[in-house]
Amino acid sequence: MQIPELTSFNLSGQRVLIREDLNVPVSQGKVSSDARIQAALPTLRYALDQGAKVIVMSHLGRPREGVPVADQPEVSLAPVARHLAGLTGYRVQLIDNYVDGFELPEADIVLLENVRVNRGEAANDDGLARKLAALCDIFVMDAFGTAHRAQASTAGITAFAPIACAGPLLTAELKALGKALQAPRQPVVAIVGGSKVSSKLEVLDALTEKVDALIVGGGIANTFLAANGVRVGRSLHEPALLDAARRIQAKVQVPLPVDVVVGNSLSPGGESRIRPINAVRDDEMILDIGPQTQAKCSEIITPAGTIIWNGPVGVFELPAFSAGTRAIAVTVAGNEGFSIAGGGDTLAAIEQFGIADQVSYISTGGGAFLEFVEGKALPAVVALQARSEN
Repeated sequence: MQIPELTSFNLSGQRVLIREDLNVPVSQGKVSSDARIQAALPTLRYALDQGAKVIVMSHLGRPREGVPVADQPEVSLAPVARHLAGLTGYRVQLIDNYVDGFELPEADIVLLENVRVNRGEAANDDGLARKLAALCDIFVMDAFGTAHRAQASTAGITAFAPIACAGPLLTAELKALGKALQAPRQPVVAIVGGSKVSSKLEVLDALTEKVDALIVGGGIANTFLAANGVRVGRSLHEPALLDAARRIQAKVQVPLPVDVVVGNSLSPGGESRIRPINAVRDDEMILDIGPQTQAKCSEIITPAGTIIWNGPVGVFELPAFSAGTRAIAVTVAGNEGFSIAGGGDTLAAIEQFGIADQVSYISTGGGAFLEFVEGKALPAVVALQARSEN
């Protein structure tokens, strides 16, 4: 179904309210990674160039609903406003009290304070959605990273805004994921890392129907190893999901590590050792894949027509356990097919290893990325589709 797009409307002089995902990491009052801000910039620039009065709303962190930002300053969008202004040269004005309306200030961009502090946001309350809709002439849903949330600022507002449409970033995300999942170039390889099978069981099951090989890493790989009778020492794994791992292996090729990098602790100065997979000691933790496994994975990834990547294969934040994820990143970067990567840790790894311009598409979504892969409907997209029918 065709969803109306921002580029279809005359924006001149219109109050254009854009829901973006500016939920970026902030350290000591400063933005430490601005990938999501950078991704939103084309939409903001387009609206400004078309003469719109641009209003942006987003969330940050995990605020307590109904509690003023003044009482939980760690979730304020103030660092985002400063970073956006410094990045672009735009005059960015942060507005705290806006739900019941406000006078537009003399600014290029008005940034509304954290939307998730508003009562009724999480419950997708019609009352809040109506008030947010009253702030604009055109509502633009551009936050793919929150499209899986049925909330007032993502889905509810769509029914009440004078005009509701998809922004360029949301449109690009849906097209890229559709390309990777609905008509992919063959063969298809998925790389799924992370700490727990339980958190990604549904996506792993869904991928068995879509891919030719499923490379698993992190704690997920440890669970698969344990399911195959490998002693994993003190490694993070889920004994209750060994049968689930075996069921997934029965459906699709899951290449398991043949060597690993182990350690006794996660401290930055901890020692690391490479061990054959059958030599992990009881007091050791598997924290990365070894060089033989890296080569094995590269042989599978290199000829892939389509790559779907979500999650690192080791504790890449620590230099001693970063080689595996670096090897995966370099191989994905060198692949000549179509590659799509998503999830916060994946974006951090891409940034750390400097391959952003060599991945075909980098998704800003984490949960939304996974739910799309699982085949679930995204509430914010469903709301736009429903609006287009009326």
